[in-house]
Amino acid sequence: MTIDRQSLERHGLKPGELDRIVAFLGREPNQTELGIFSVMWSEHCSYKSSRVHLRTLPTDGPQVLQGPGENAGAVDIGDGLAAVFKIESHNHPSFIEPYQGAATGVGGIIRDIFTMGARPIALMNSLRFGALDASGTKRLLDGVVAGIAGYGNSIGIPTVGGEIAFEPSYAGNPLVNVFCLGIAKASDIVKGVASGVGNAVYYVGAKTGRDGIHGATMASAEFDDRSAEKRPAVQVGDPFMEKLLLEACLEVMQSDALVGIQDMGAAGLTCSTTEMGSRGGAGVEIEIALVPQRETGMTPYEIMLSESQERMLLVVKKGREGEVERIFDKWDLHAVRIGEVTGDGFLRVKSHGAVVAEIPNRALTDEAPVYRRPMERPAYLQTVQTLDLEGLGWPAPSGPDDALLALLGSPNIASKRWAYRQYDHMVQTNTMNLPGLGAGVVRIKGTGRALAVSVDGNGRYCYLDPRLGAMLAVAEACRNVACAGAQPLGATNCLNFGNPERPAIMWQFAQAVEGIGEACRALGVPITGGNVSLYNETDGHAIYPTPVIGVVGLLEHADCVLARRFRGTGDMVVLLGAGRGELGGSEYLKLAYGLVRGMPPALDLDAERVLQNLMVALAAERLIRSAHDCSDGGLAVTLAECCFDTAGAGAEISLDAVTIARQEGLNAAAALFGESASRVVVSTTPDKVTEVLQQAAAAGVPARIIGETSGNRLRIAVAGATVVDLSIAEAERVWSTAIEQVFARKVA
Repeated sequence: MTIDRQSLERHGLKPGELDRIVAFLGREPNQTELGIFSVMWSEHCSYKSSRVHLRTLPTDGPQVLQGPGENAGAVDIGDGLAAVFKIESHNHPSFIEPYQGAATGVGGIIRDIFTMGARPIALMNSLRFGALDASGTKRLLDGVVAGIAGYGNSIGIPTVGGEIAFEPSYAGNPLVNVFCLGIAKASDIVKGVASGVGNAVYYVGAKTGRDGIHGATMASAEFDDRSAEKRPAVQVGDPFMEKLLLEACLEVMQSDALVGIQDMGAAGLTCSTTEMGSRGGAGVEIEIALVPQRETGMTPYEIMLSESQERMLLVVKKGREGEVERIFDKWDLHAVRIGEVTGDGFLRVKSHGAVVAEIPNRALTDEAPVYRRPMERPAYLQTVQTLDLEGLGWPAPSGPDDALLALLGSPNIASKRWAYRQYDHMVQTNTMNLPGLGAGVVRIKGTGRALAVSVDGNGRYCYLDPRLGAMLAVAEACRNVACAGAQPLGATNCLNFGNPERPAIMWQFAQAVEGIGEACRALGVPITGGNVSLYNETDGHAIYPTPVIGVVGLLEHADCVLARRFRGTGDMVVLLGAGRGELGGSEYLKLAYGLVRGMPPALDLDAERVLQNLMVALAAERLIRSAHDCSDGGLAVTLAECCFDTAGAGAEISLDAVTIARQEGLNAAAALFGESASRVVVSTTPDKVTEVLQQAAAAGVPARIIGETSGNRLRIAVAGATVVDLSIAEAERVWSTAIEQVFARKVA
């Protein structure tokens, strides 16, 4: 056949890439082969624009059992156990079909975890939408949250936390990043590999349909006004089928009959056959007519590219086939032998005995194109990084009391209870920190220990400075884990950016990866895997560069776990770390003045590491009763949140002045709402406060008593003058109901 330009564009391939394909095959590809190359060489599967940068990330460490390259990463947590975890995106499908896009994102990340031989024990998510009051946002948010809840609740895996942010840049391209954590025996980790000539290749799970065809290609292209026509590319999930698949696969893994296993995720049967063969240095031959199908008349092209959910590909040891088939039959699942492992390194697809595709596996995986795309510092940075605070027009539009209430009611800061109350967070009975109280914490059953997890990112910071913003995301995720009392062990990332073919976007990406690498090395937290999601833009308007970092940490003593809320009256409130009144990129600046300007907060990685180590030590020695890191909204918001969910317990606080301008009111706002990094508010009993201060001093962490818990109001003085005096009940009402009130009105 002759491949024209339209066919190439439809498959997301460039003319130069077709030349490479012809060189690999020694001929032009047929239609099925063209489709296979299109999905395997898509940005979503091949990482062709990002791979040269990702190679610079730190991936090794004494705790790392499995780094990037497998279905998920794994770290050693002692007692012969491993924490297996990963984060991935389902952005484009969730824009087109919010419920199913989010639901199948959850299903896919769960399969990545149990494919490694781990039982999933916790889910988290990181979501981004346009302004909450913008047309269409509530519909998207409602559908995405319902999809996450519908899948996670049905399969019985708790959603223990996450984050939701709202910015206009995400209006045409929401982000749905989903994280999953599982536990496995370190010695039983299973890999997605095909080896052993003559070993059987089995298809298990749901039947193949036409849903999801070209899903990977769709995820590697920008949106436009015709994106709604791509609904057929969104998969449909069945969590009840996945529950059966999970249990059956875990049982098979205990039988020693398995060589390798792979989820049929992006690119479906194509990706699983080629990647397993490539990892094992082997070939895979399958008979397409044997693949279970739920629709009639499906072509080899459609079967190979379908992304129907809840499907797995297994390689089974010769002579053990009957054993595997009996296990799947027990779980009411059919295991169908569709092919075998070969020794020639080819993916060979037959249809009723006739070869319809024959491609070297390495051509689809290791030899996929790798681009070092042009980069250019965006011109907008010269403008947005400049911030004249004194020229803002002082006094501020509202006083400190009103400003704090407005911040607490801002969708970015307000309680996300509306979302997480839809999630079952107590199923499996492991959850120790409820959603909204800080890092998610789940106990490791059979031990006295627990795991803490946090996902964090700030697109606004990264828009202003991608490198520093990415460093701050790593620091915040690790700090949240440390605030729960856990030592950070490993990280996973989900890198959400616009079109990499634009030099300014590629520069943002490269800078962010550099920042992640520097922060991870400094904090001793290697990257064990992750996901890259590019082309997140609509009609040429890109999202903010948004690297999201997921961190897993270990609590040696689960009963030492900490949460954000104050524990009682009469406790001393201590601030660890120093504030510099930094308002660049802050929620206050955006809310009060409508500006996203200035530089993000500075970050001293050495000081950050020392602070995190101090937090873990203070928790382990039971010297503190609560801990909450300072982030969005600054110190005033942090203190208010420490008072919430306490039945109205208040605090009397006195802060030092911060001088950033010649205007006293602006300095007070900086002290209250500046978002300086590496700060934590802790509470402790009067008899232990001296020990807390002494340990902080010994570690070189700035620390001072800033008040105590008492009464039912939050009173904050700056330089001796009371500037905030709010009823906790009123402040908590604003914070806890802001998003719910939006949904009480008609959903738009």
